[in-house]
Amino acid sequence: MADILIVEDEDNIATALDFLLTRDGHRHDRIATGKGAVDRIRQMHPDLVLLDVMLPEVSGYQIVQDVRADPALADVRVLMMTARGSVVERRKGLALGADGFIAKPFELAELRAEMARLLAPGPATS
Repeated sequence: MADILIVEDEDNIATALDFLLTRDGHRHDRIATGKGAVDRIRQMHPDLVLLDVMLPEVSGYQIVQDVRADPALADVRVLMMTARGSVVERRKGLALGADGFIAKPFELAELRAEMARLLAPGPATS
């Protein structure tokens, strides 16, 4: 069981993630805007952040950059999610410090596999 923070503004996706995480026994919470996300990550210190790229107010790219700039959050894994799953978007997210990247809409099996990889003990590699 892991502590997971969902940073996602689309309710339908957040609902699907809520269902999946609840079914898999994870503790989780959600914030629907980029504003305040880094503070929430500091407060919650989750094992994994499911982070949308396109968010109101502050982008997922800025959030992952801010998380990686904070040594206290070095062990927090970040899985970025975007509807624009191009190679360029992926490279940018990983370059800024994301541990993984998944294109929306995603298959639940694909998301589960990526989450399992990131939550496994030891360093995450992309």
